[in-house]
Amino acid sequence: MMSLSRNKFLQTLPDIVIPLLPEPLQGIQHRQPWGWLVQFHYGEARLHYEAAKAARRDGWELGFHCEARDKHLNRVLLDGFRRHLFEIKDTLGNNIEAEMWDRGWTKIYEVYPDEALTTAYQLRIGRRLAEIIPCLHPIYADLRGTVAGIYR
Repeated sequence: MMSLSRNKFLQTLPDIVIPLLPEPLQGIQHRQPWGWLVQFHYGEARLHYEAAKAARRDGWELGFHCEARDKHLNRVLLDGFRRHLFEIKDTLGNNIEAEMWDRGWTKIYEVYPDEALTTAYQLRIGRRLAEIIPCLHPIYADLRGTVAGIYR
């Protein structure tokens, strides 16, 4: 078990997550805009899955962030995820939350317990994110399609 710097932990996390996703979801893109997080998306970078050091709690925040400039879109997506929250929690567990956040952004996430940044811990974080994405993505895709119909 090797220790990793936070930057190396995040830079190599996509190498763990992507192969664990179902094949149809492996086309996910990733970026690391800041040193404390890595984002995964399917073409809309402001609507993304994220692994980030939790701001006010010990642990890592894993989930889906709606950070579109359109606050109404963020809210519509949050409301849609909330309608599915029982199903989501049934699949992912009761630690999943869906809430408003800063700047009109919203998120569906959990805080994964903190540990030393080792390759073993990175694998556990990667596996958990690879469980979250296939659970949330069909809901997001459906909601995004509904929103696109409204905006036409």
